[in-house]
Amino acid sequence: MAQAKAISFLDRMGRAAVAAVAELGFAAVLLGQALLWTVIGRARRQPVRLSAVVKEAMDIGIRALPIVTIMSGTIGIMLAIQGIYSLRIFGAESKVTLGVALSIVREFGPLITGILVAGRSGSALAARLGTMKISQEIDALTVMGINPVRFLVAPPLLAALVMIPALTFYADLIGLLAAGLYISAELGQTLSAYWLDAIESITANDLLHGLGKSVLFAVLIVLVGVINGLSVSGGAEGVGRMTTRSVVHAISAIIITDMLFVFVTTR
Repeated sequence: MAQAKAISFLDRMGRAAVAAVAELGFAAVLLGQALLWTVIGRARRQPVRLSAVVKEAMDIGIRALPIVTIMSGTIGIMLAIQGIYSLRIFGAESKVTLGVALSIVREFGPLITGILVAGRSGSALAARLGTMKISQEIDALTVMGINPVRFLVAPPLLAALVMIPALTFYADLIGLLAAGLYISAELGQTLSAYWLDAIESITANDLLHGLGKSVLFAVLIVLVGVINGLSVSGGAEGVGRMTTRSVVHAISAIIITDMLFVFVTTR
């Protein structure tokens, strides 16, 4: 009995590993094809439509501004509160600006933006593609001679590559402003003095560190959403299942990639 359970467990693990490798390969192919169609699409008379990219950019970026503003401002205030509380033990609460500025620009700005976009736009992309697959709209595109990757994958990928770094920079500014307002009120420091300290604390490398991660997050969000959307089966229940799976996988991939990125870039 125990041997049968062990064999069954190993079989499930092996199948899961094979499926994971297959999905990684599929993601690499999708990314390569999307970038290739972006470059050669016009020569093939199937250009990536600018109107589609703008539409996706509006959904990923502009319509996400309210929730990004609220969350980044809240995170900034939370970091300021915790930073002052921790540094007050050592009588060094005046140094809180350094810790808050680096934390927001290098970590929390890109991380919170990536998670919000994954939950909002990544899931919507997976649901849309899943519905199209069930209704055989993707097969219809192929029959009409329209490449599905060029039509369905390239626009959200290009939009995400532009808008997620832009949202990250916006989240950095809002987080720093919210933290500055709290620090100014708590420590009696002027807001202009806070901004001078923050600017002196942040280097170009710190800013590029956060923006570089946001580019990776953009690729992950789109690819995870597309793969899960194209893997839908079983009708409406399958769409819901894969949409949930897309959010979980995208957030997990973002956090793991963030950890690896920080490990590699800080060696």
